[in-house]
Amino acid sequence: MKDELRSHLWFHLVCICLASSIIRILGKSSGIDSESYVIACGSSSRGTDSDGRVWWPDSKFLASPANSVPAAAQFQDPSLPSTVPYMSARVFTAQSSYKFSVPSRTRLWLRLHFYPSAYSDLDPSNAYFAVTANEFALMNNFSASITAQALTQAYIIREFSLTPVGSGDLNITFTPSTAHDGAYAFVNGIEIIRMPDMFEQATMVGFSDQAVPVDGSSLQTLYRLNVGGQYIPPTNDSGLTRTWYDDTPYLFGAAAGVTSAADKNVRVQYSPDVPEYIAPLDVYSTARTMGPDPKVNQNYNLTWVFQIDVNFTYIVRFHFLDFLLGKVNQRVFDIFVNNQTAQASADVIAWSGSEGAPVYKDFATYVSNGAGDEQLWVALHPSVSMKPEYYDAILNGLEIFKMNDSNGNLAGPNPVPSQMLVHAEAEAAKKFAPSGPSSTGQVIGGIAGGVLGFAIVVSVCLFVRHRRNEANGTESRVGKWLPLYGSSRASTTTTTSKSTISGKSSGTSSHLSSLAGGLCRHFSLFEIKHATKNFDESQVIGVGGFGKVYKGMIDGGSTAVAIKRSNPSSEQGVHEFQTEIEMLSKLRHKHLVSLIGFCEEDGEMILVYDYMANGTLREHMYKGNNPPLSWKQRLEICIGAARGLHYLHTGAKYTIIHRDVKTTNILLDERWVAKVSDFGLSKTGPNLNQTHVSTVVKGSFGYLDPEYFRRQQLTEKSDVYSFGVVLFEALCGRPALNPSLPKEQVSLADWARHCHRKGNLEHIIDPHIKGQVSSECYRKFAETAEKCLADRGLDRPSMGDVLWNLEFALQLQENPDDAADLAAEREGHDVPRSMFGTDEGTAVSGGEIQHDSNPNAVFSQLVNPSGR
Repeated sequence: MKDELRSHLWFHLVCICLASSIIRILGKSSGIDSESYVIACGSSSRGTDSDGRVWWPDSKFLASPANSVPAAAQFQDPSLPSTVPYMSARVFTAQSSYKFSVPSRTRLWLRLHFYPSAYSDLDPSNAYFAVTANEFALMNNFSASITAQALTQAYIIREFSLTPVGSGDLNITFTPSTAHDGAYAFVNGIEIIRMPDMFEQATMVGFSDQAVPVDGSSLQTLYRLNVGGQYIPPTNDSGLTRTWYDDTPYLFGAAAGVTSAADKNVRVQYSPDVPEYIAPLDVYSTARTMGPDPKVNQNYNLTWVFQIDVNFTYIVRFHFLDFLLGKVNQRVFDIFVNNQTAQASADVIAWSGSEGAPVYKDFATYVSNGAGDEQLWVALHPSVSMKPEYYDAILNGLEIFKMNDSNGNLAGPNPVPSQMLVHAEAEAAKKFAPSGPSSTGQVIGGIAGGVLGFAIVVSVCLFVRHRRNEANGTESRVGKWLPLYGSSRASTTTTTSKSTISGKSSGTSSHLSSLAGGLCRHFSLFEIKHATKNFDESQVIGVGGFGKVYKGMIDGGSTAVAIKRSNPSSEQGVHEFQTEIEMLSKLRHKHLVSLIGFCEEDGEMILVYDYMANGTLREHMYKGNNPPLSWKQRLEICIGAARGLHYLHTGAKYTIIHRDVKTTNILLDERWVAKVSDFGLSKTGPNLNQTHVSTVVKGSFGYLDPEYFRRQQLTEKSDVYSFGVVLFEALCGRPALNPSLPKEQVSLADWARHCHRKGNLEHIIDPHIKGQVSSECYRKFAETAEKCLADRGLDRPSMGDVLWNLEFALQLQENPDDAADLAAEREGHDVPRSMFGTDEGTAVSGGEIQHDSNPNAVFSQLVNPSGR
C-alpha cells in the first residue's frame, strides 16, 4: 500500500513539473510572458515572420477595444520583409491604449512597426496621430505616409529605449490628430523586449568635465551601424533582436577609407565592462580604417553624416576593437562630433588593454535650433601631435540615440519629401489610374513599389560601379551617388591653443590691437555684454561653426550690429578669428559684409559686423519660414554675391580665395543687397610664379571643389565651383546635400549636372519660381551654373565671366532686345560699366583705405600684374 501511494505521489509530481515546464516553454515562445511581447496588431491568430519569430494577436492587450478596428492592407509592397506583422493593422478612430504588464524598474526596448497602406476605405495620407508611452511623448502629428515617402521606404520601424517603469504597467496610447479632418491612427506591430541596463552617463562634447546622466532618460534609436561590415539581422544580435545596418550610405564623399575583417584566429574577449549584449560579435569583427597612406590620411577626415532633429540632446556611442594592431601608440586619432572635439588622442589598445578586447565610448551633444542643416557629423582624424606609428583611425560600430527633453518629449517633425518625388508619384498615379475606384489603391501601391524596387536596384548598381571605379583608380563622370567633397565641420586643425589671444602669447595680441587702432574698432567686453544684454539667448539670431551670433545695439542703442562669439569653452577658432580680422579689416566692398570691430578680453573671441536685417540667402529659399524669393530677387542676389567674389579674386591687392562659399555665407541687408560673409577660412591666392596654393582641405560639405579635395591644391576656381552649387540652389530651392533623398540625388551638384545633360533640369526647378523664369534666361543661367561645376578647374569660367553671364541672364529676363547689344559689347571686350561702380569696392594698403577711382579698377591687376 505504501509503495502504491509513493508511486502515485511521484506520478503527480512528475506531471506537475512537466506541466510547469510546458507552461514556461509556451510562455517564452509566445512572446507574451513578463519578459517580452511580440504583437501583430489587428491579427486574429499568431503568425511567423521571415526570421522565424512568432507574433501574437493584440486583442487581449487593448484597454479600449471600442475605439479600434482590425484591418488588412489592400496591397503588399514587394519590399516588405514579411507579411507578418505588416499586412494586418489596428486602426484607431479615437484615443485608445494598449496595456502591458512589465517588470518594474526594468529598461525596455519598444519597437513600433508601421506600413502606410490602404486599409478598408481609409486614405493612408489621412493618418496623423500621436503616440505616448506612459509619460513620454514618442510621436506627435506623425504621418507614416509622409515619412515613408521622404525616406523612400515601404515600411517604418521606430525603436525606443524606455526608462525603467515603476508601476509595472506600460500604457501605449494612440491619439488621432485633431488638426486634420478625418485623421486616424494605426499600428502594425509592437515589440516590447526586456533589455539590460546598458546606459549610464555620457561625456558632453566640448565640456570634458561634464557628464550627461542617461540612465533616467528615454531614448529613440536613430541609427545603428555595423561600420565596415554588412547588415546584421535581429536573429544575430545577442537575444536583443536589434538590427545593425551597413554604414556606407552615411559616409561622406569618396574618402571612405578601407574595410577589413578580423582573422579567424582573433578571438573577441568580452568582459564585465563590455559584456556581449553591448554589441554582437559581428560588429567587432569588422572595421573601417582610413587607408595605408599616412600623407593622405593627414589631409582628410573619415566622416559620416546623419539627419537629426534640432533642440535635442544626442548620445553617440562608438564601438571599437583593434584586431589589426596590438600596441599602445600605434594608432592614435581624434574624434569629432559636429565640429567639436569629443575625444583627443583616442587609443583603442590603451583603452582596452589588449588586441582582442572591445571597448565603447558614449558622448553627448546638444543640437540647437538655427545651427544650420539638421545634421549630425561624426569624423575621425589621426592625432598628428601624438606621433603614432601609423597615422590612421578605426571604427567598428556606431549608434546614435535621441534623448527626451525636459518635458519627456521625443517627438520630432515629419521629414519633408523631395518635391520632384512627390511630382513624379502624382504624375504616375494620374497616368496609370484605372477607371474603377476599387482598384486605385492597388495600382498606386504597385507603381510606388515598382519605383522603389527599381530605385533600390539602380542604387546597388551605382554603388558597385562606384566601388569598382575606386578600386581601378578611375573615376566615373556620371552616376556618382555620393559627392567627392571634403570635411569642414570636423576640421583637421582643431587643437589650436587659446593662448594666441588676449596677450597670453607674444605678438598676436599686439598685432590685432595695432590693426584695430588703424582699421577697425576694439570693443571692451563690457560694451559687448551691454550690447547683447549679457549674451541673452533671446538675442541669438544664428549659430555657426565659430559660435553663436547675437543681435546687439551699440553706441547708445543707435546702431544695430551682429556679434559673433566663439564658444568660450572651445579651443577652436583662433586661426579663423585672426584671419577674419586680417582679411576684412583690409577690405571694403558693397557686396562684402563689413567688419566693425572685435573683442579679445578674458579669453573671449568676438567679432562685430554690420547687421544684415534679412539674414541668410538659405533662409529665404528653404530651412526657414520666410516667403520664398522671386526669381528676379534670386538672380539679383546671385549677381551681388558674384560681384563680391570677383572683387576678392581680382580687385584686392592680392588674390583672396574665400574657401567657404555657400548660401549661409551670403547675407542680405534691409534692401536685399547680397553681401559675402565669413572669411575665417579665406586664403591668399597664388602669386604670378604659382598656379595654386597647397593647403589642407577645408570648406563645407556639398560645396567643396572635388579637384581641390583630391589634390589639396587651392585656386580661385575652387570658389567658382562652390558658387556653381549656390546657383543651382537658387534655381532648385533645395540644399546642396540632402542624405534623405535617393542616393543619386544626395548631391545637388551631381544631380543637377546629370539632369542638365539629360535635358530635364526644368523638372527639378523650385516650384515657387516655375513660370517666372523666361526660357532664354533659364538656358543662360543653367549653362553658367553647369560650367562652374566642371570637374577640372581649368574648364571652369573665371568669376568675372560668371558675373558677366549672370548680368546677361538678367538682361534676357528683363529686356531680351537689349541683351543683343550687351552680347556685342562682350565680343568687343568692353567691360559692362553696370557691373562695377565707383562705390563698389575699396582696398586697404599700408593701413589706409584706398577707394577705387576707376570704375574698372577691379581689372587693374590684369593691366599691371605687379601687385600679385
